[in-house]
Order: sequence, then C-alpha cells, then structure tokens
Amino acid sequence: MENNGNKQFFLNEALREAQNGMRNNLGGPFGAVVVKDGKIIGRGCNRVTSDNDPTAHAEIVAIREACRNAGTFDLGGAEIYSTCEPCPMCLSAIYWSNIRSVIYSATRHDAENIGFRDNMIYEEINEEPAQRMIPFQQINDPEMHQLFEEWKKKIDKIPY
Repeated sequence: MENNGNKQFFLNEALREAQNGMRNNLGGPFGAVVVKDGKIIGRGCNRVTSDNDPTAHAEIVAIREACRNAGTFDLGGAEIYSTCEPCPMCLSAIYWSNIRSVIYSATRHDAENIGFRDNMIYEEINEEPAQRMIPFQQINDPEMHQLFEEWKKKIDKIPY
C-alpha cells in the first residue's frame, strides 16, 4: 500500500493492525507498520499470547516482516508507525534495524494505565544492574574477551 507522506494514513494502518489483532485474540491492543519510500513494507500486531512469545510485539513483528520483504536486516531510511510508544525491547530493535524515525500515538504511561509494564522497564534500565528487580550478576570470563577479540579481527564479518 502506498501513500506519499501522510503520517495519519500510516498511523491509521497501524491502528487497523492493532484492532484486527486484538479483536481476533492474537494479543494486546498494539499495531505497527514499517514504511519505506511511501510504501508499507512490514505490518504487525501484537501476537504475544497467540504465539506464546513475549517478544512478539507489534513493532518486532512488523520489523521482521519488513526485513524479510526487503531482503536485509538494515531498514535505513524507513519509518515505523506504532499505535503506542515502543517499549524498550522494541526501541532497541528500531535502533538495531536503523529505522530513521518513530511515529506513535499513545504513550508508555497510557499503556501503563491499562496494565502494561513498558514504563516500569524504562525505569529499570536506569538502575544499576545490582539494583534491578531481577538480579544481575557479572562473572568476568577471559574466554569471552578472547571471543570478542576474535570477532574484532574477523575479516569476513558482516558488521551490524
């Protein structure tokens, strides 16, 4: 589907994804579309409960489809339209995929008001690992450093 720059049009497409997913009991009330050059290249609704996959957020689903359709892991130049401010996991995927901009409607606080933990996770990220609700423990293993050095020197690696 093509549209030349009407942000509301693409946000409405994300809303339709959310409505269809929620009304068909695929997951929560979230939808997203990835747009490049005025065309939707990826669509997604939240599929956490239907796929039994806590990573199957609308943005992740849409990014995965966009990457498959584009034949690359690099979505540089694309935009993502989401019904809600992306959670930290989705935000990370947006950065990793090089999406250039995010357009969203509801906020993480709106999501919190209907029972979602996005805001709590944003707050947890700011805590030192030892102070987080889920305990973190670092074990410094020299072999890991060797592995990282091997990657650093690898000639045929594909950087990302």
